[in-house]
Amino acid sequence: MKYLIMSDIHGSSFYLNKVLENAKGRYDRIIILGDVLYHGPRNDLPYGYAPKECIAILNPLKDIITCVRGNCDAEVDQMVLSFLIQDSYYFNHNNKTIYCSHGHHLDFDNLKSYKADICLYGHFHIPCIEQKDGILLVNPSSISIPKSNEGGCFIILDEKGFHLFNLENKEIKTYLF
Repeated sequence: MKYLIMSDIHGSSFYLNKVLENAKGRYDRIIILGDVLYHGPRNDLPYGYAPKECIAILNPLKDIITCVRGNCDAEVDQMVLSFLIQDSYYFNHNNKTIYCSHGHHLDFDNLKSYKADICLYGHFHIPCIEQKDGILLVNPSSISIPKSNEGGCFIILDEKGFHLFNLENKEIKTYLF
């Protein structure tokens, strides 16, 4: 199984389309780590801000999307999105237990409490693939409002490991199992 992992779309249909085009043919499922439609009060509007267009892009993919709730996701979002927005999500991949969260409530001082080998999260808009306390922390960054020099990023998770790509489709970091 191959996964496209992205976070913090913040309603940008431009960047959502760019990621889906760049990742085309390289995933079976999509994991969205929150903040799907709205930008929130602290962020400027991202380029290509069009939440209704994001809805139209994502809803046809409902059968392959797993999504966790971000701090900018509201109950009303569930009324227009055809896939479930969950508070958190666990899955197994390559004999590893993976915990998915937006990250705004992630307890970085008590990572072992999640009983997972890997924590996938978003929220901070900065890409990260690093070990802490024996847990692999993975953040794909924001696709639309990045806060790092790498710009917007997404991840492909395959049988070999995590592959972090920028929006020019250049692999900028890899973590192999």
